[in-house]
Amino acid sequence: MGPRARRTHALQIVSKRLSDAGWRRLRAAILNVSKSPGLFVADLFAAVLALSFAFMLRYGVDALALRAEVVRALAIACWQYLAMCAILFPLCGLYSRNWRYGSVADLGTVVRAVAISSGLFVVILFFGTRLQDIPRSAIVVEPLLLAAFLLASRLSFRWDELRQWGRAVTQASSVNVRRVPTLLVGAQGAADLYLRAVSRDKNCQHLPVGCLDVDSVHQGMTLRGVPILGTLDQFGFAVEQLKREGLCPRHIVFTEPPSAFGDERSETLIRQAESMGISVSRLSQMTELKNAHRENRFELRAIELTDLLERPQAALDHEAIDRLVKGRRVLVTGAGGSIGSELTLQIAACEPAEVVLIENCELNLYQIDMELSERFPDVPRFPHMCNVRRANRVDRIFEDHRPELVFHAAALKHVPMVEKNACEGVLTNVVGTMNVARAAARSGVLAMVQVSTDKVVNPTSVMGATKRLAELYCQALDLRGFDEHRGPRFMTVRFGNVLGSSGSLIPLFKKQLARGGPLTITDPNMTRFFMTIREAVELTLQASAYGLEGEIGQGEIFVLDMGEPIKIIDIAKRMITLAGFTPDVDIPITTIGMRPGEKLFEELFDDGEQRVASPVPGVLGAVPSPVALEVLEEAFEALQTHGEMGEEERVLEIIGQIVEGFERSPKAAPLWGIARTRPQARKQGKGRRVKITSNITPLPR
Repeated sequence: MGPRARRTHALQIVSKRLSDAGWRRLRAAILNVSKSPGLFVADLFAAVLALSFAFMLRYGVDALALRAEVVRALAIACWQYLAMCAILFPLCGLYSRNWRYGSVADLGTVVRAVAISSGLFVVILFFGTRLQDIPRSAIVVEPLLLAAFLLASRLSFRWDELRQWGRAVTQASSVNVRRVPTLLVGAQGAADLYLRAVSRDKNCQHLPVGCLDVDSVHQGMTLRGVPILGTLDQFGFAVEQLKREGLCPRHIVFTEPPSAFGDERSETLIRQAESMGISVSRLSQMTELKNAHRENRFELRAIELTDLLERPQAALDHEAIDRLVKGRRVLVTGAGGSIGSELTLQIAACEPAEVVLIENCELNLYQIDMELSERFPDVPRFPHMCNVRRANRVDRIFEDHRPELVFHAAALKHVPMVEKNACEGVLTNVVGTMNVARAAARSGVLAMVQVSTDKVVNPTSVMGATKRLAELYCQALDLRGFDEHRGPRFMTVRFGNVLGSSGSLIPLFKKQLARGGPLTITDPNMTRFFMTIREAVELTLQASAYGLEGEIGQGEIFVLDMGEPIKIIDIAKRMITLAGFTPDVDIPITTIGMRPGEKLFEELFDDGEQRVASPVPGVLGAVPSPVALEVLEEAFEALQTHGEMGEEERVLEIIGQIVEGFERSPKAAPLWGIARTRPQARKQGKGRRVKITSNITPLPR
């Protein structure tokens, strides 16, 4: 095939593709017109009307009737323009969108259609008649009139919305008790979208009666007919004003996250609303996927303690955390759990050399591995399904990856379950910690960080006692490294309840609220320390960074500052109120009694612990009376033997002889006589620590 034949063939292919694309577009345009025939006819009528009005504005109605040549020119022009618009309007996309939900951006389609049709019409008239009997002013006025007519026809789709708003205003004035008067916090874009959605939803039970804004710039103005009453600080005044009008709000909706308005101002407003018995909600994120049948609504969700803690958040040293993790091989046990998964994600965000995941639950391991692959695809990750009880398997993983940092979050943590399965709790929380710590020491890690709990303080449960043993073991290893001036750091971070963790209080209350109650509490006077998962993990990483980099806290327990304890019954009441109900009226609260192993209140420090100041922001220091490493290892070996044999009483006897205050088997003969002395001296200086000694004499069995 010669060059000319190739060019001809190429042109044929291009013309065929263009013709195919043109036909597809034409078919789509015809199909769209068939879906909106009424609008199509109205637009053609608007085109004729615009051209006729343009002539009338130039000549006047009387003069136009007396000039036959002008009428004839107008009639010919109208037929030509009508045929042209019938072709161009569909091709310009005027019928390819649902104008009921049209936006400002869609108005460009109308402008484009008017510009193309009017411009092409003038060109045809010029070449056809040289614009004879066509007034020049009509050429300018006609597109303006046509654009106005086309926009008016599309605004008619919003008539139902305007009529509903009129009905809403009427209902507001007549106090329709079937709808809940609602006060909006925020008068920006999200509030406008919410009000628009409310107007379209015929079944919406909320009646917006006012808005509060961040500042007073827009005070006295309205947003879609809803008055802007003032700022967040004027909440009480706004409520009184609405009361006088008979529109006292019974619901408050934050149109954006409360933090966007300032934590302190939002907290104050929520507390005032709670004291008045007004429920509080917030809009879900606009980008969340909704069900198809709810596409015209915005979902509300209750504000929880995770949105606003009753204390300021701790300041973080992100640079120290980055220095701790960046470029290092990090291993996390229990990587798929509530704490472990957050640890893993925050570590991956600091660009480690690799992340090694150890998790016993297949589903949890799969989920955290998938999340890492989506959020941090460039971070090498190695998921291992492994039970920390299996020493050989743990050793092999450490040998293969040689981690530099180890975060030990694997544990059995539910108090009633561990109480009923004491041997399993010992094997995971005690023996598992020993296996991980030994593997870390053999592989030469820089530091191992153990996640502990406030239930270790004066423990009354098996779970608390086993975690106390794990704390003592890591403390003994840390002190040995200090004495011998070698070896890795073994640090422990202790904190209380984390909000939203699996099996914790908040998810339980959510399920009970969804069922309509009742909410169950163990005791009206029970209190707990609370912290968000993210904050707990951030402070854990920060404490670890300071401990390793500054060589501080040798033999100490890092205790996260969790503020003041909160009553469980107060949390239950607050969740009911924020969900829009009244405690003990709409949703009852019942007391079921304390479960085995539970305490009425938790503590962060044991009476026998020495409290020390810590240079880590948001972190305190505790120095437990140490136990010799040899004694602990001998006890742990015995616990493993009896635990694997299921000898629960024997296991509890051993724990009771090591953990002070834990008395589950008072009749048992002691296995070890352990006489402990308090630390003789402890000075805090610039990186110096005075050696802690203890007199511990193992007795023969």
